[in-house]
Amino acid sequence: MGEFLPELDIQIPERQRRLTVLVRLILLIPQDIALFFLSIAAGVVLVLGWFGALFLGRLPYWAAEFLSGYLAYYMRIYAYEFLLVDGYPPFRWRPDDYPVVIRLQSGPLNRLAVFFRIILVIPAAIVTDVLLAGWGVLSFFIWLIVLIIGRMPKPLAGAGYALLRYVFRTQAYFMLLTSTYPKRLFGDDPTEPATPEHRPLVLSEGARAMLVVFIVLGVLSSVTSGIESRNMNNTQTALSGR
Repeated sequence: MGEFLPELDIQIPERQRRLTVLVRLILLIPQDIALFFLSIAAGVVLVLGWFGALFLGRLPYWAAEFLSGYLAYYMRIYAYEFLLVDGYPPFRWRPDDYPVVIRLQSGPLNRLAVFFRIILVIPAAIVTDVLLAGWGVLSFFIWLIVLIIGRMPKPLAGAGYALLRYVFRTQAYFMLLTSTYPKRLFGDDPTEPATPEHRPLVLSEGARAMLVVFIVLGVLSSVTSGIESRNMNNTQTALSGR
């Protein structure tokens, strides 16, 4: 049997309500507050679970249950913020009727990989940060497009879906919910059969091109931010030396 990749399944609607698109960030404020407190709890559980995984060779059941629930909540909010779904995320731990579903298969973990997990995840985390930065550069224009036409264009929807799936897989790996390293940013093999547990994400050429745009813009944004930060530090040093 091949390795199991954590799955993120998003049912993207054909149309979206323009009013909720218009005030999406305002609507998200209560969710952001809830997510802030949940993230603190998740951090504590992750540290305890890390010690447990070192001794047991797998994440303790209670830690896996909490972290998988938190990650599902996290992804529902992200999908709503990214305009990939129209329905408001429910304040429930495991809703049955929301169009964002995660599938995880927690199992045995390599203790050495657990010990060095925070180092091993760095390359995937860098890719995630670059992608999110690139999306952030275009986020206003994406919001404006959806607001005007009432739907997410398919290339953008596919790229956003792929981006969030990679974010999800990176978080699942970091949280010790999987031993499989994040991969398949640019989608799955078109010939891969669909199963009840896996719906292949096949991206169009336009969606793949948008992912490349996100990466380029993310890198440029990071470089620009680094230059601005360095210039600011030099200015502060010069002023303090006077």
